[in-house]
Amino acid sequence: MAKHAVEANFDGLVGPTHNYAGLSWGNVASKSNVNAVSNPREAALQGLAKMKRLADRGYIQGVLPPHERPHIPTLEALGFNGTDAQILAQAAKSSPSILAAVASASSMWTANAATVSPSADTDDHRVHFTPANLSAKFHRSIEHRVTGRMLKSIFADEGYFAHHPALPSVNHFGDEGAANHTRLCGRYGEPGVELFVYGQIAFNEQAPAPKKYPARQTLEASQAIARLHGLKDGHLVFAQQNPAAIDAGVFHNDVIAVGNGNTLFYHEQAFLDEQRMLSDIRARLTGVELETVRVSSADVPIADAVASYLFNSQLLNAPDGMLLAVPGECRDVPTVSKYLDKLLASGGPITSVEVFDVKQSMRNGGGPACLRLRVVLNDDELKAMHRGVILTDALYERLITWVETHYRSELAREDLADPMLLEEVRKALDELTGILGLGSIYDFQM
Repeated sequence: MAKHAVEANFDGLVGPTHNYAGLSWGNVASKSNVNAVSNPREAALQGLAKMKRLADRGYIQGVLPPHERPHIPTLEALGFNGTDAQILAQAAKSSPSILAAVASASSMWTANAATVSPSADTDDHRVHFTPANLSAKFHRSIEHRVTGRMLKSIFADEGYFAHHPALPSVNHFGDEGAANHTRLCGRYGEPGVELFVYGQIAFNEQAPAPKKYPARQTLEASQAIARLHGLKDGHLVFAQQNPAAIDAGVFHNDVIAVGNGNTLFYHEQAFLDEQRMLSDIRARLTGVELETVRVSSADVPIADAVASYLFNSQLLNAPDGMLLAVPGECRDVPTVSKYLDKLLASGGPITSVEVFDVKQSMRNGGGPACLRLRVVLNDDELKAMHRGVILTDALYERLITWVETHYRSELAREDLADPMLLEEVRKALDELTGILGLGSIYDFQM
């Protein structure tokens, strides 16, 4: 019997080392802003403002803390030694690119943190979590251990929640988390269809694949997660991302498509076999009809979709339909702005559009949807989780004060070797885990 459930969004709090190192090949925005001076304080405040606006509208909004960066244990594993200051100095001198990688604040994009399957879909009727291995990028591949600790701390009750380790960190099982996973359903507490989108079939070299940029998600990884989560065929659709879209800068499916409830909003160039995918979803979706909002290249060229991050928006239930939460860049790109006006006049399922300022994140290649991990929870599961990370007015004010106390207003790439920055980060995170009540989740706390 279906239970009442809600979709909670857990946003990544932007970390104190937010910087523009241009680490993500295939992510056009990341590369185009390389070596610009960042403003970590502004970035974190922009992220918190986005969370607060959604919480004020009645959405369940959680906060996921940033990771410890620069990550000294990774540098030690790579042969740098001595005190923390000596390790940072060695890395800055001989391997500045490695230092930039272990100092990345990329954990802010929690759409990549994990794949989550609600209890309504799983064999054992628990919520299942698998942290993404993010093996395609070194700077992200070091995230999953702390991500796993964090999720276990928040969702600790084994009667309601099941946690799996990340998949093997090799290209054959490249997993980018919920950025390539969408759940479609009637009501959140009812069984749904989990759409896994992959970029390539790793064990079939003859299968279609992008030529310019790497495909980060494999079919094999998606299938493994479905097995781990106890998902059956009636809850599953696997679809391949269009290789041409990946080569156009669509490094994750959430840059070209977003779904919510029974609605899929996507660009016509998003999927390799669009009709088969839609047919498979319709065959498995029970109790409700699939609604599609298909955007043509004539309305929005794929380059404009990538530049504006139109699809890297949050699609949320609203009293009169659905709300599309878009980055401000969507109103800066003429074709996209015109399309949004047309969308609102269409009488379709998307009935409102709200603009959010997340420029600091956008310049590094992540929009509103990148910043959040979606977790469907029924009433019992919501009570069972750790509530200290749910944004309230009091927590919001506390986090604003925390950011303004600990974050720098400017950060350049050469600052990453400053041992004082590491000290500032650890002091801030130690205080933050106390504020959120998470216990010891960082390596320096253990």
